[in-house]
Amino acid sequence: MTIQLHDRCPAFKLACKPGEEVDLETVIGSKTVVLLFMPLAFSPVCTLEVCLMRDQWTKWQTLGAAVFGITVDSPFVTEKFRQLENVPFPILSDFNKVVATQFGVLHEDLKGMKGIAKRSVFVIDRSGIVTYRWVTENPGQQIDFAALEAAVATA
Repeated sequence: MTIQLHDRCPAFKLACKPGEEVDLETVIGSKTVVLLFMPLAFSPVCTLEVCLMRDQWTKWQTLGAAVFGITVDSPFVTEKFRQLENVPFPILSDFNKVVATQFGVLHEDLKGMKGIAKRSVFVIDRSGIVTYRWVTENPGQQIDFAALEAAVATA
């Protein structure tokens, strides 16, 4: 089943670095949560996306958003990406593609690569309900940060 607008967001755990997990059950339902699904760490559009979030981090903190990046890369890669780009929020590894499958955001085939996350954004309000869902088939398309900000502000 694909997570849609107005669905309750399921709780899940994903690795943020080798041997360390983030349990979203401790956050979903208590804070506004932003989930940024990205195709692959270190790709140009993904790097720009996390850097734009990093550079405007004060805004996201002021809005009270708990932000999490999610890719299908290994936790070794996600942590290195986060460190090198000085990203202030966790980038989680959905290496086994469980969460991306739940959210319905996997490319069957992206330029010969199977099971790569689609660039997508979900906002979950303080009661655990998905209030914003944006998914693109085009991995080169950047998210609409103004729309995301508006969604977080009203969540």
